[in-house]
Amino acid sequence: MLFYSTNNKELKSDLKQAVIHGLAADKGLFMPESIPVLPDSFWDELPRLSLGEIGFETLKYFFCPEIPEDEFRQLTNEAFNFPVPVVPVSSNISALELFHGPTLAFKDIGARFLARVMARFTRDYERDINVLVATSGDTGSAVANGFLGVKGVNVFVLYPKGLVSDVQEKQFTTLGQNITAIEVDGTFDDCQRLVKTAFMDDGLKQQLTLTSANSINLARFLPQMVYYFFAYAQAVEQGHKELVVCVPSGNFGNLTAGLIAHRMGLPVKRFIAATNINDVVPKYLASGHYQAAPGIATPANAMDVGDPSNFIRIQKLFQHDLNRITEVMTGLSVNNDAIFSTIRDVFDSEAYVLDPHGAIAYYALDNCLEQGEHGIFLATAHPAKFPETVEKIIERRVEQPDRLKAFLNGEKKVENSSGLYEEFKQVILDNAL
Repeated sequence: MLFYSTNNKELKSDLKQAVIHGLAADKGLFMPESIPVLPDSFWDELPRLSLGEIGFETLKYFFCPEIPEDEFRQLTNEAFNFPVPVVPVSSNISALELFHGPTLAFKDIGARFLARVMARFTRDYERDINVLVATSGDTGSAVANGFLGVKGVNVFVLYPKGLVSDVQEKQFTTLGQNITAIEVDGTFDDCQRLVKTAFMDDGLKQQLTLTSANSINLARFLPQMVYYFFAYAQAVEQGHKELVVCVPSGNFGNLTAGLIAHRMGLPVKRFIAATNINDVVPKYLASGHYQAAPGIATPANAMDVGDPSNFIRIQKLFQHDLNRITEVMTGLSVNNDAIFSTIRDVFDSEAYVLDPHGAIAYYALDNCLEQGEHGIFLATAHPAKFPETVEKIIERRVEQPDRLKAFLNGEKKVENSSGLYEEFKQVILDNAL
């Protein structure tokens, strides 16, 4: 399959070049040239398939035969090797728990897959690959841990100073080896701007091979569709119908993957894009006018995005037709007070501990579900990653998984940069393999 640029549908690339370069030559994002509808045989087998098997059956249309099927089957089984259960929270709302991977966040799915695909494509590559990734929280830890120790790949994680939780920061600043953490004096949008500027710097690209591990890379966001199919299979087994899926949304790669799964045949009634007060997309869905804005810091820091890169993919998926988009998805913005009250109320009534991002999605479902619908929200991070927020609200400690404790005992090592591009560029050059 070929992949086209969101800036020019006639500009296309094969899979290997699209993955390695991340962005198209004209700086657009890559989208698959076609989206297949899954055969009836897939739905017949779905209840008996593991997460890795679902990954193979749904992603092979995009990644094979460039990756041979036998090798790709092994790759998906290795990448998707941890549980993602649908857990009842209330009578009409369930959580799809995506935080049982190595870094306790949903981004382990995409990052582990991308690292394996990238390692396969760079086996005989002439130059080292330098991965640039901006993070507002969980992306950095998932990507850093996914690529840790991969030969020929150097990872630079940019994060906004003071705007990620201490736990999140420890997960990517203590690793060393081929991982360089860069603390930027600014916001997530500043970090993302620096990454985008680097990709447009022809002089830098002559010196280094650059790629992205943010969800702008098609091999990072496409594998996220896998758990939507797995969630559907579990929900049906539990007797639920009229399914509504709520996605806590920041850069919108996660929801894009869900919408592609829907295009492939996933029988979900509708999606809800739940944001924090960074509400660019809900405003667009209500008015038809898209206006980027500076990112605002919130307790749900992974969603503090004022200009989500992936929303252009959603627009392309629906040919920029607002009516078609709103037939499938709605949007809701949730303020900080509602985040706090939802964490407290759900714990008091259901004995379930939400992290701030999950709280946003639960709140949106609780306010938007109609009679007869069952809501599934994506629980994207373990609440133990946000102890300073969650423990204060529920007035008790959240148990830390052992793999999280291991990160907390590490020593922080970072490079520092202002928001000036030339300063950031020098850090990259000084630390490139």
